[in-house]
Amino acid sequence: MEDDEEARFVARLVARDETAFNELVLLFERRVLALTLRMLGRKADAEEVTQDVFVQVFRNIEAFRGDSKLSTWIFRVAVNLCKNRMKYDARRGGRRHEDVDALGEVRELDGAVGVSVGAVHRPDAVAEERQLVELVREAIEALEPAHRQLLILRDVEDLSYEEVAEVTGLSLGTVKSRIHRGRIELREKVERLLAARRILKENA
Repeated sequence: MEDDEEARFVARLVARDETAFNELVLLFERRVLALTLRMLGRKADAEEVTQDVFVQVFRNIEAFRGDSKLSTWIFRVAVNLCKNRMKYDARRGGRRHEDVDALGEVRELDGAVGVSVGAVHRPDAVAEERQLVELVREAIEALEPAHRQLLILRDVEDLSYEEVAEVTGLSLGTVKSRIHRGRIELREKVERLLAARRILKENA
């Protein structure tokens, strides 16, 4: 969406145009839901938080000053609500575990975008790739929350370092250093999980 077009769209939202709100949901719901699913790991929680995101956006659209992209501002709302939910769960003694529905939903949201006949691999290769994807998801889930959030925004959602800084409110230097440490932590966890899987196969 070009800057002028986005400004007109935001003006419609500020005017409480319900059609504009419906368009907003259509434009961003899949990305927001994918983000909340990855951060929370539970489908029911992610769906509830995603609904809250759009309610807050619509209620507080006047607070959007156009200093960043609308999508960046929406992601900031989503990240803050996810952090609030995780804090609430922690106070209640809840544990963050991905459920099967959440994993399947993330795969569906990621979809078959860009998939062509030439991209289809042998069944055994596909199975190995899926296992690796699940292993990486498991490793991401086990990351320190601050690192997990930043890696999801940068490496999964493909936001720039500058956009990640805007979403999180952190300095650019802090974002870069935490992402660097997070990638190291992720690689170590993936390597440990791969080693454990190899041992299980050898002993099977």
